[in-house]
Amino acid sequence: MDKSIQVMLMYILTHVGLIFFVYPADIVCSMEIGHWLAVTVGFAIHIIFVIVYMKGLSYFNRQDLIDIYLTAGKAAAIALLTPVLFYLLAVNIITVRAYSEIVSLNFLSDTPLWVIMLLLVAVSTFMAVLGIESLFRTALLMAFLFLPLVAFVLLTVFQNADWHYLLPLADRKALSFSFVANRSFLQGLFAFAGGFLFLGFVTPYVKYRSRNIVWASLLLLPLFIISVYAPVLTFGQHTASLLQFPFITTIDTLHIDWLMFERVTMFFLLSMVTFVMLFMSLVLWKTKRILHRCIPSVKPIYITLALAIVIFAVCLQIPDWKLVEQLFWWNTILRLYVITVIPIMTLVLGIRHKRKDFNGHG
Repeated sequence: MDKSIQVMLMYILTHVGLIFFVYPADIVCSMEIGHWLAVTVGFAIHIIFVIVYMKGLSYFNRQDLIDIYLTAGKAAAIALLTPVLFYLLAVNIITVRAYSEIVSLNFLSDTPLWVIMLLLVAVSTFMAVLGIESLFRTALLMAFLFLPLVAFVLLTVFQNADWHYLLPLADRKALSFSFVANRSFLQGLFAFAGGFLFLGFVTPYVKYRSRNIVWASLLLLPLFIISVYAPVLTFGQHTASLLQFPFITTIDTLHIDWLMFERVTMFFLLSMVTFVMLFMSLVLWKTKRILHRCIPSVKPIYITLALAIVIFAVCLQIPDWKLVEQLFWWNTILRLYVITVIPIMTLVLGIRHKRKDFNGHG
C-alpha cells in the first residue's frame, strides 16, 4: 500500500520543527545583505542531495540503508555508518538540550531545566519504542491538529514588517558567495541535515513515491524564507542579528484584536515542540536500528532505553547555551558528511548493484 502522504507529512513536520528556532539566527548572522541567497543555496544543497539519495535508494528493492551498505561488505558498512551513528546521537543530545532551553525561556521559566529535558527525552523515547508505523500515525494526528495554527501564524507574521528593509536584495559581497564558508551558515545546515535520512530507513516498512518527497521539499522553501525575513523586516538586520531567537521574538510582537488568546507565541511554540519531539523520536528510532544490527542479541527496547539514558545524562552535563552553540559547531563535519557523503555513496552502491544485476541477467 502506498503511504506517500504519511512519508511526506513526516518529512515536512520534522523539518518544520527545526526551521523556526536556531536557523533564522544563523542565517541572519551569516551575512548583512541578501539573506535569500544563503537560504536558497542551503536549500539547493539539500534538495540536490535528497534527489541523489532517493535515486540511489530506488536501485534497491525495499532494502534499508543498513542492508544497502552491507552489500559493499561489513567493513565498508561499519566505516560508512559509524559517523552516521555518532551524528544521530549528537543530534538528539543537541536538540534535547537546545529545545529545553527554548521552552524554559518562553513559558516554563520556573521549571528546572532537567525536568523539561527529562520530559522531552521520555516522550520521544516512548514514541520511538512504539515503532515507525506508530510514528507515522502520530505525524498524521499532529499535522491535523497543529498545521492550521502554524499556517495562521505564518500568514500574520509580517504584520509589523517594514518592507524598506528588503532592499538592497544583494551586494557584491553576497554575490561572491563568501558566506558559504561562514560558521553561522554552516551551523544553519542543521535544519537540512537530520530530516531526510529516515527515507532510507523506512523502505522495508512503507512504500512511497520519490517524486512526492521532492514536492514536499519545495513546500519547505517558503518556510525557510519566512523564518529569516520575518525578523529582518520587523527589526532590521542589525537588531535581528542580536536576538537569540529572532523568529520567536517576531511572533511576540504580533497583536491581533479579535483573537481570544493574548500570546500567539505560546501556541506556536507548543506546535513546534511537538514536531521536535516527533523528530527526536525518529532520530532515536534510526539510532536504535543501526545499533540493533550491530548487537542483534539485545532487544530493541533495551537499546532505545539505554540511548535515552545516555542522551539525558550527557544533556545534564551541558551547563549553558554557549556550550550548546559550540556543540552545533563541533558537529559541522558530521553534518556535512551526512548531507553529502551518504547520498553520494548510496547512489554509487545503487549503480553498482544495478550493473551486477544487469551482468547477472546478461
